[in-house]
Amino acid sequence: MNRVRHPYLDHPAPLLPFAHRGGTADGLENTAAAFRRAAAVGYRYFETDVHTTADGRLVAFHDATLDRVTDAGGRIRDLPWAAVAEARVAGKEPLPLFEDLLDEFPEARWNVDMKAESALAPLIDLIGRTDAWDRVCVSSFTEARIARAQKLAGPRLATSYGMTGIAALRLRSLGIPVPLRAGAVAAQVPESQSGIPVVDRRFLREAHARGLQVHVWTINEPERMHALLDLGVDGIMTDHLETLRGVLTDRGLWH
Repeated sequence: MNRVRHPYLDHPAPLLPFAHRGGTADGLENTAAAFRRAAAVGYRYFETDVHTTADGRLVAFHDATLDRVTDAGGRIRDLPWAAVAEARVAGKEPLPLFEDLLDEFPEARWNVDMKAESALAPLIDLIGRTDAWDRVCVSSFTEARIARAQKLAGPRLATSYGMTGIAALRLRSLGIPVPLRAGAVAAQVPESQSGIPVVDRRFLREAHARGLQVHVWTINEPERMHALLDLGVDGIMTDHLETLRGVLTDRGLWH
């Protein structure tokens, strides 16, 4: 089992179960209602995404636009918070500000995907103002964006690797000595990419040798959960909260 490098990763069970967007199976992804349900099921680790509005508010939402999952439309970055606050996910639930989620769930730990460059500075500012250094791990598909966040915040900030970092870690696991950013605490990866496996024993061995945890997204089928647990991954992100809880309970890993 990988040693804990950052307080964010300190968890009583040997595997971190993440509620992906709070759990999307009921269609209310990234809403306070979804995260309340995840907390009630017993999850402590939540995954979410952030964008900024035209007036600089940090919204927990996955898409760049409101069109796919809400009853409104338009790009979040082009709209003031007052307009975004009127939108309803699945016609029911409002979009939350990430600051409000931090306040409502003081025991939760958050994996936060910065979906836009404009979210970087407000997110680091929020983490600092609320002293949430031990509660937030910052991620992004863009490795350079995470590196900028890490440079701005310093070693207090937990970060994972972006896609370039993941590719470098994969190449290193194959014996190709490419450069890799220092300071990350986790590699958060798909099980495979374009049909090519990412997570295997070599990848896990390389990550663990560097003191990194490996968290895999987004896994909803019990047989895939079992296979990844057998490999020795450190975390699983899922939309199907009860399914992962059941698998971990059966294996004596649910806490």
